[in-house]
Amino acid sequence: MTGTQAAATVCGIVLGVGLWLILVRLPVMRATTLAERIEPQLKSQNLESRLLRAGGIQNVTPFGALERIMRPMIRDGVTALGRLNRGSKGLARRLAQAGIHKSPIDFRAEQLLWAAAGFTVSLALVVIGAFAGRFSPLLAVASVIGSAFGGFLFRDYWLGVQIRNREARMMAEFPSLAELMALAVGAGESATGALDRVCRSARGELSKEFSRILAETRAGKPLVEALQDFSARTDLGPLVRFVDGIIVAVERGTPLADVLRSQAQDVRDTAKRDLMESAGKKEIGIMVPLVKCYRFSYGAPKRRHLCPSI
Repeated sequence: MTGTQAAATVCGIVLGVGLWLILVRLPVMRATTLAERIEPQLKSQNLESRLLRAGGIQNVTPFGALERIMRPMIRDGVTALGRLNRGSKGLARRLAQAGIHKSPIDFRAEQLLWAAAGFTVSLALVVIGAFAGRFSPLLAVASVIGSAFGGFLFRDYWLGVQIRNREARMMAEFPSLAELMALAVGAGESATGALDRVCRSARGELSKEFSRILAETRAGKPLVEALQDFSARTDLGPLVRFVDGIIVAVERGTPLADVLRSQAQDVRDTAKRDLMESAGKKEIGIMVPLVKCYRFSYGAPKRRHLCPSI
């Protein structure tokens, strides 16, 4: 296939996709929602086009009008994706673990945008290759579809990376905050007062979680329920044991300062063990290039000395 034929094929595909988008977005082809059907009957009717409303949904991309035009199609795609994937609760929990204040629908929309970005980049490379005379239809279709699918999955992978990084920062902050809470409780503060002091004195991911617990408590939720919600949001064993210890101490009246100090000491011991295990693994990895360097630097001259024929 020559470059002219490849360009004509790409232009035909783009034209066909554009005509299909125009056809499926016609009012007669689009399902009308209940809100759209009853909106003309309401008293507070707004005759202005929804695409021109300044106080509507804020744009999340720099494309402005294009984003507002494509928003209905993106919303329909997210809805269809939500029907295929029923794990909204698990996704909401992962977003909470990453500290991202978004709904699962918003995250699915981001995944679709990442997939569209991968599709666009791959299509641009295919077009460039077609103009250069290197075009294979099967490879082009596979690369475009694979790039879109890879962009969709990469956003989920990046969410896992964000969760692991945030949990690592929380574990690094945990011993110091536990000691600070133990000092506050030992000075006569209650559990809520100790949380308040920690939130005012510290900055970090764990202190943000404590601030959320404190905000829920001040909003009327019991402290035990707020702590249980935090325990359900995290997968870190030391933090879960820490929260369980606070809950038991609050419910049964056991000394809270001793519990906090013991939990902080357990976390420090765990960190030391992890550091020693990591050092042991890295020591073995470092020995491999050293052995190779010794073999090639010192082994060969000795063999020549022992055997002159080498």
